[in-house]
Amino acid sequence: MQPSDWTRILAKYREPNHSRSIFEVAVTLAPFIVIWALAWWSLSVSAWLALALAVANSTFLVRLFMIQHDCGHGAFFKNRKVGDWLGRFIGVLTLTPYDVWRRNHAMHHATTGNLDHRGTGDLPTLTVREYRAKSWVGRALYRLVRNPLFLFGVVPFYTFFLQNRLPIGVMRGGWRYWISAQGTNLCVAAIVGVLFWLGGLKVVLLIFLPTVFLAAVVGMWLFYIQHQFEDTVWDRDGDWTIQDAALHGSSHYDLPAVLRWLTGNIGVHHVHHLASRIPFYRLPEVMRDHDVLAQSQRITLWESFKCARLHLWDEESRKLLSFAAARRLAA
Repeated sequence: MQPSDWTRILAKYREPNHSRSIFEVAVTLAPFIVIWALAWWSLSVSAWLALALAVANSTFLVRLFMIQHDCGHGAFFKNRKVGDWLGRFIGVLTLTPYDVWRRNHAMHHATTGNLDHRGTGDLPTLTVREYRAKSWVGRALYRLVRNPLFLFGVVPFYTFFLQNRLPIGVMRGGWRYWISAQGTNLCVAAIVGVLFWLGGLKVVLLIFLPTVFLAAVVGMWLFYIQHQFEDTVWDRDGDWTIQDAALHGSSHYDLPAVLRWLTGNIGVHHVHHLASRIPFYRLPEVMRDHDVLAQSQRITLWESFKCARLHLWDEESRKLLSFAAARRLAA
């Protein structure tokens, strides 16, 4: 079966169930609010307890982001406006201007795996040939960017706390993106101001910041593993098709059941790229009905950690390689 055939087959799963969508919002947002309140209350008992609750609550913020993500694809409600306003509301909690993110994420879907259209909504990835052609300074900078401590520490902080404050990449795209960014900024500033006014600096430092930052780190890891694995696919314009890139260039991150729930089944990423209008709660149906997809591009939790050592795309072997493996090619 060709990748293009799957787009037609998966179309029947695109219909959202409004009751289920509302339920998913409720069972994610309600615990998030309750744990936030418990963390705030626990500051009077122990700062460490408050911090632990903030860490736990970051997982529900990840799930809220996945709902926002589905809203951006028009997958959560039949009425696009309802989904968009829900996405904008959640975007305040995730520090992500919804309309800016939606535009950039659409570019990611339209260009993923295309070597001639890198740079929007993806992670910096060089080919072996490109890396060798760089000066030692260029190589050092690329090594820094691809270092796990930088990639999953500095980059999430920069992306969610700094870059998202301005409509980077769509500055000339019109007033909508400026309103999205500045409207989100005003709402975030108001929330932080109220938290500081009512609870003081401890609430901001021990609950708000850890919750958002850890959710950002998890989100960055998920985004990485969805496309940065050994048998992923990158092609030039002449050989690239969106269906091939979706099926073969996106992973099936087969997580344990609890983690699948907390991450909104985003690990079923190859199916998501084949049919982005499928609500995340219907992706398990696809896995049950089509075993070939369940086994395709499958990466377990343990296997995924090894992917953090992969850095360069080799156009000859068509593999994502580590720096060490790329050096051995030249020997």
